[in-house]
Amino acid sequence: MIRLTAAVTTVVPPESTQQAVGYPSLFLLVLIGALVPVVPTGALVSSAAVVAAHQTAPFASALVFVTASLAAFCGDAALYWLGRRGIGSKNGSRWLEAIRSRAPEDRLAQAQQKLAEHGVAVLVLSRLVPAGRIPVMLACLLARWPLRRFCRGDLPACLAWALTYQLIGLLGGALFPEPWEGVAAAVLLTVLVSAVPSLWRRLRRSVPAQRSR
Repeated sequence: MIRLTAAVTTVVPPESTQQAVGYPSLFLLVLIGALVPVVPTGALVSSAAVVAAHQTAPFASALVFVTASLAAFCGDAALYWLGRRGIGSKNGSRWLEAIRSRAPEDRLAQAQQKLAEHGVAVLVLSRLVPAGRIPVMLACLLARWPLRRFCRGDLPACLAWALTYQLIGLLGGALFPEPWEGVAAAVLLTVLVSAVPSLWRRLRRSVPAQRSR
C-alpha cells in the first residue's frame, strides 16, 4: 500500500508544477480558440475550473477566471483587428474570409438587426450563445465599428463568458469526489449547453416545414 501511494505521488505532479504549466496552457489554448474557432474553449475553462477547485492553493479558481477572460479578450481583439485590416484592404484577407465563412447569411442578418437595435449589449449575449460570437463580430466589422468601441463591449462579454463556463465546471465537479470525474462531467455539461441552442433552432425550422406539407 505504501509503495502504491508513493508511485501515485511520483506520477501526479505537485500543485506548483500543475499551475506553472496549466495557466499558460489555458491562456494559449483559449487565445488560439478565439482566433481559430475550432478549439472547445468552453470545455477547457470548465475543466480548468474543476482542477482548480480540487487544489489547496489560494485563489486558484480566481486565476482560472482571470486567465480565461483575458485570453478570450486578447483573442477577440486580435481577430477583430485582423478583420478590420481585411475590411480596409482592397484584396481583403484570409482572416476576414474565415470570419465570413463561419457566419451564415441568416445568422448574419439577425446579428446586424440586433446590433442596430441594441448596440454594444449584443456583444455580451453573443459570447454566451454558442456560435453567436462570429456573426456579431462580422456585423460589427461591416458596421465599421472602431476597435476601441468593439473592445468596450467585448470586455464584459469575455468576463461573463469565463464566469459562466467556470460555474458549469464547478457544478460538474461538485457532483463527483475525484477530479477526473468532475472534468468528464464538466465537459459533458459544456457539450450539452452548446448543443441545445442548435437543436432548438433546427426544431423551430422543422415545425413550419411540416405544417406546410
